Amino acid sequence: MAQKKRQKADTRRQTGKAYEERAAAFLQNRGYTVIERNVFSRIGEIDIVAEEGGYLVFCEVKYRRKGTFGIAAEAVDARKQKKLFYCAMEYLRQKGLQEIPCRFDVVAFDGESVEVYQNAF
Repeated sequence: MAQKKRQKADTRRQTGKAYEERAAAFLQNRGYTVIERNVFSRIGEIDIVAEEGGYLVFCEVKYRRKGTFGIAAEAVDARKQKKLFYCAMEYLRQKGLQEIPCRFDVVAFDGESVEVYQNAF
């Protein structure tokens, strides 16, 4: 049973990584400059840090195969937003970028459809 759970978790990680790759390429095609990916801190992870239109953009990538549990963007709930906010503040502090304007975007994949929600929260 433990092996099956491990395989499922590995598959989820692989799927997440693949969609983060697609999201980075999608953002670059839309004029974003990807600065860093998978930024880890003691608080959590930021999927993509990019620059676009004079903003430092913290991007969360979400994927839903089908709409059984709602659309992908809905997975970035208040709890997740708070965690991303604190991750971003830690990133800005570590890099000495506290004065840089920033925003939070969500790149949502619903099946094969992709949408970028700029300034999502």
